[in-house]
Amino acid sequence: MKKVIILNASPRKNFNTAKMLKEAQKGAESVGAEVEYIDLVNLNYKGCISCFACKRIGNTTNGLCAYKDDLRPILENILNADVLIMGTPIYYSYQTGMFRNVLERLFFAQMTYSKSDVPNVPKKLIDKKLNVGFIYTMNCTPEIAEKFNYPAIFAPDINYTKQFFGYCETLAAYNTYQFTDYSKYLADIIDEKDKAKQRDEQFPKDLEKAFDLGKRLVEMQE
Repeated sequence: MKKVIILNASPRKNFNTAKMLKEAQKGAESVGAEVEYIDLVNLNYKGCISCFACKRIGNTTNGLCAYKDDLRPILENILNADVLIMGTPIYYSYQTGMFRNVLERLFFAQMTYSKSDVPNVPKKLIDKKLNVGFIYTMNCTPEIAEKFNYPAIFAPDINYTKQFFGYCETLAAYNTYQFTDYSKYLADIIDEKDKAKQRDEQFPKDLEKAFDLGKRLVEMQE
């Protein structure tokens, strides 16, 4: 049975990002995968603290971050999984801190400053194959995302994920509905009717894509 870890890096447990991730979970489960779904907001953790335990000669971390907090067992489960799916809303052009902190701890503990057989690529402590999917949800339109160069902002995480785990793909939901009642918020520059149309017509299609993502990432894993 394939093992899937799904991490919600949104502070909201039941809104756009969570809905996308839960559809991805359904997709993974539809092909027989065992899924562990985690709301990161419930955990007490931080990013890399530069202890360098993973870089010491003779260390026995085996690619797992040595710092013990709520995230460490999750990182261990990821390294024993077949598929990782992470979702994050985009705040001021960037992924949430919860999202970034996971990747810091996940990536840094695997790499060394030793030479490998590949020029300019450091030696890794483990050789782990993992199918990874990133889901992004955002208030802006695709045109605004392009204008503010979101693809370039997301690229490093995608490229490093491919370097460490072999495969990564992304799915984005744009112009998402933010509030259940816009009249309660300072948001008069937003066309609520347009938002509602996007929610009713496009977001269901995004949810279908999330289902397909979860299903596909499991099926791709040998």
